Amino acid sequence: MMNFKYYFSFLLLSVFFMACQTSSIEEVHSTLETISKTTPLTTEVQRVAMQKTSQDNIIDKTNCFMIKFPYSITVNNVNISINTSSDYQFVLNTINANSNDNDIVYIHFPITVIFQDYTEKSLANQADFNSLIAECKANTIDFGKINCLSINYPILINIYDSNNQIASAISITDNLVLFNFIDNLVDNKFISISYPITITDQNGQNVIITTNKQFEDVIKNAVDTCSENINTVLDFMQTITSNSWKISYYYNDNDRTSYYNQYVFTFKSDYTVVATKSGIIYNGTWSTKIDNGVREFRMKIDSDPLSKLDEGWEVFEFNSSQLRFRSDDGLNENDYLYFEKIN
Repeated sequence: MMNFKYYFSFLLLSVFFMACQTSSIEEVHSTLETISKTTPLTTEVQRVAMQKTSQDNIIDKTNCFMIKFPYSITVNNVNISINTSSDYQFVLNTINANSNDNDIVYIHFPITVIFQDYTEKSLANQADFNSLIAECKANTIDFGKINCLSINYPILINIYDSNNQIASAISITDNLVLFNFIDNLVDNKFISISYPITITDQNGQNVIITTNKQFEDVIKNAVDTCSENINTVLDFMQTITSNSWKISYYYNDNDRTSYYNQYVFTFKSDYTVVATKSGIIYNGTWSTKIDNGVREFRMKIDSDPLSKLDEGWEVFEFNSSQLRFRSDDGLNENDYLYFEKIN
């Protein structure tokens, strides 16, 4: 991940590389507001741009996909054609019309479903539908769409190809274009968002974004406060103490993930933590609490480089296979610490 302190000029960056090609890419970008494919902001923005799939949950009961228009259903012996999102309200009204019926929604097959990554799949019958639902439940290891934020297009993204030393720019016109653009990024390309941009938050308010950090903070707030994003199923204590973990990403001033390769972390219910590497054991403590509705996390192991992880972390999000922490210094950038479950 690159530092997010100042917005850069691609012209100056190109000149710099031409004059000093032996300089470290990390050093060059450490004072520039650039991001890459693996930067947390990049992946978070891509998740904002994902296909929304929760709007028809009253029908399909899943966030894994949405059913593509047009299609039809039957609810309490009433046939309903679903042609636009406005038809969902009629479905809800039909369900609420009588408290003495069973309110079972029958989908008329065949249908086509759209996943959060915009891919589609045809389902011929109920058996296909049930099989896909089971498959979705078994593969919930990735974090899905970040809801309750809308990017107002068009936006401009500047691109720098470090291999060819070529600067360019692209106008992004909608969510699908942005999702695919990020999906197709390669490691040698660095990008910057041309600020200011405007987003619409969950309250319908337009917010002007002028820096990467502000964008990250707005996304973090949506993850914390939007009911469509809140994780209400898993227990944090049970999750963190039931597995062994490795660090998959650590950013503090720059990407320091490689310093923690091969460390294995075990968090115990007595709030001790054991880190092991190459047969050497490092003992420490960890703690967690909820402050003003936000879960905090801290880990202390008195041995370098593990002692560097002792920050006041907040839980950004977690699931059964990933723990994502974030530390806000209140100034120019955020630090990130990601753990991944060891199978």
